[in-house]
Amino acid sequence: MKKILVICLLLFSVSGFSCDSCGSASAGGMGFSSMLDNNFVGLRYFNQSYSSKDGIFANSPWIDENFNTIQAWGRIPLTTRIQLSALVPYHFNERTLSTGTQNISGLGDITVLGLYSIYETQKDSTLFTHKLNAGGGIKMPTGKFKEVNNTATINQSFQLGTGSWEYLLVSEYVIQKKNLGLNTMLNYIFKTENDKNYQYGNQFNYASTLFYLFELDNEAKIAPQLGIAGEIYQTNSQHGLNVPNTAGDILFGKLGIEAGKDKFSVGLNAMLPINQNLSNGNMEANYRWSINLNYTL
Repeated sequence: MKKILVICLLLFSVSGFSCDSCGSASAGGMGFSSMLDNNFVGLRYFNQSYSSKDGIFANSPWIDENFNTIQAWGRIPLTTRIQLSALVPYHFNERTLSTGTQNISGLGDITVLGLYSIYETQKDSTLFTHKLNAGGGIKMPTGKFKEVNNTATINQSFQLGTGSWEYLLVSEYVIQKKNLGLNTMLNYIFKTENDKNYQYGNQFNYASTLFYLFELDNEAKIAPQLGIAGEIYQTNSQHGLNVPNTAGDILFGKLGIEAGKDKFSVGLNAMLPINQNLSNGNMEANYRWSINLNYTL
């Protein structure tokens, strides 16, 4: 069985409170690697659905928002302990306002991440094996940020990018007994002010995923997964002043499966909110789902 290294990043956004991971700026909760492919290149599509108020008043109408991303992703080993990962997203997003439908599309913010293996159980003689990884990375402002999109709207993340550099700290712990394992990750995103004097709030992400690897007679592999993922967003600021109703937190339940044979694998994941408090109740996450196709290096 291939060793499993999951670099779970909640990086690409879906809506627009303080959430850089709520809309087009990040990809919150969908994860950043495959349970089957330790080193790979591939394509992933993911969709994120939100509802938010079209305005700041109590009687403002609710609107639907859909964030879609096609993402090139991959992970390449540099040494036996160091791996380099990258995400290159293309967004096409839509929302229906009282004045009509608004669409934006284009390249998003590119993320590069390095992960270092701090500890890994060396022998299979132990009942449980352990793996501890940590690292960091950057998200570059390659996606466009338009200040006009943030005017009089609850969703501050209806953007192709944040317009700012972001810095990531990532940690992951995997405990495994034969084919059954539990992956737990934590990461923190430091966000900076962009050239429009807008700054998204820092973001803390956590996730825990239970997985089981079935190895079939025809050398195919199937890995069902079940877990939770959470995101906590601090308040956004503009010109040094806090932007009201831009902090939030959300807890998701997630379910997924991956199947692979030879050099190819396919994965499907879905996430539903368990509990949420986004934009002081002015925004609601509906669901997230993704599908990916990978080629093992």
